[in-house]
Amino acid sequence: MRYLGLDLGSRRLGVSISDPNGIIASAYKVIEHNEEYEKLVEDIKKIVSDEKIEKIVLGLPKNMNNTIGPKGELSYKFKEMLEEKIDKEVILVDERLTTKEATDVLIKGNTSRKKRKKVVDSLAATIILQSYLDRVIK
Repeated sequence: MRYLGLDLGSRRLGVSISDPNGIIASAYKVIEHNEEYEKLVEDIKKIVSDEKIEKIVLGLPKNMNNTIGPKGELSYKFKEMLEEKIDKEVILVDERLTTKEATDVLIKGNTSRKKRKKVVDSLAATIILQSYLDRVIK
């Protein structure tokens, strides 16, 4: 089973994809969207079709006290948009601190600040998807 991982930001969407067996997540791409969510959904729909995706895993940003803020509400709305336009299950996964974790990994790897900005979102999406896969595979 192939999965798509998404990390929705205010300007960019990090995208990751699993291997065909649904075991290992890998960074796929970053999509600039500038809050054009309808177009973004169409971009995702094409990826789902091209890559034969069976399930979508979307990061849900929660506050540290486990409440849902404005960004979390946006993830719920985006999930609904995806489910309306794409006939696939969308699973919300807690994404607290994934961008920080991704940034830390890139800093440890001596990735330049300029390059980090370009890849941090897809790496965060990879962390979100891999954490989900690790829970499901057990």
